[in-house]
Amino acid sequence: MPEAALAIDGGQTGIRAQVRTMDGAERAGLPIQEFRGILTDRPLAPQIADVVGRARAATRLDFATVSAGLSGLTDGEALAPALLAATTGFGVSTVHLVHDSVSSYLGALGNARGAVIAAGTGAVTLAVGATEVVRIDGWGYIMGDAGSGYWLGREAFVAVMRAFDGRGPATALTEVMLADFPDLAQAYVDLQRDPDRIRRTASYAADVARLADTDEVARGICDAAAAELALAVATGLRRVGEDQSDSPAVCFLGGVLRGERVRSQLTARLAAWWPHLEVREPLATSLDGAALLPGLDPDSALAHQVLTARR
Repeated sequence: MPEAALAIDGGQTGIRAQVRTMDGAERAGLPIQEFRGILTDRPLAPQIADVVGRARAATRLDFATVSAGLSGLTDGEALAPALLAATTGFGVSTVHLVHDSVSSYLGALGNARGAVIAAGTGAVTLAVGATEVVRIDGWGYIMGDAGSGYWLGREAFVAVMRAFDGRGPATALTEVMLADFPDLAQAYVDLQRDPDRIRRTASYAADVARLADTDEVARGICDAAAAELALAVATGLRRVGEDQSDSPAVCFLGGVLRGERVRSQLTARLAAWWPHLEVREPLATSLDGAALLPGLDPDSALAHQVLTARR
């Protein structure tokens, strides 16, 4: 049997893994496996090694190569050898790691120039020019991720509590929050105690999007998110020199950008700067992008973003 490779798409909402051939193609009969999302406040190597071990147990295959796009990848140079060491007993000989913005980009636009913005629980933009690659935001829920699902959920909480105090306008978001927190004065304590508070907060983004057509506060939150995301894309394109293009290519990914209000407002803002903006549908998924890492063209601007460890 040919050697197997494991591709991993590791986000905060969930981790997906799939056995692939060494050239990144899918192997018949081997579905995508799903796992709990990455906890960015904990070491990554044990979390990803656990995914590799569980995928191995489920498929009864050893993986010569593991390639992963990971949220929260801040010390990849140390993580790649750490993950290689942690998977010693699994037959892994090579590890390729990138930030999940890179794997998302490869899945969405391949080697084309442009910008890919992913807005799910977090938010990050990757812009790629002829020789430069720039990441905008993706700095986590405490100091970044503007326009993300977490950001939208937190803004909803803020709006509800301002209305509760009398500092802000009434909003239909209050009824949504009351369904989960009957005592609003106690809500902040309950949320702080919840170990799953990041994903829980981000889950309210769907309610903000749903109410945008009928609730002025929710609509304002969506429009503010679109403004943040548009700024991230424009900044990325400028920094890699693609702002000079008449029709820069962009791609939108993530649950936030499946919401009509945020997506339409983001598109309108970008089109005001680039009337011939080319909004492309993604070619494939971020998991597919991770699977492409072993065969990435060394002349690609993205090749320098890949961190590799070999046995």
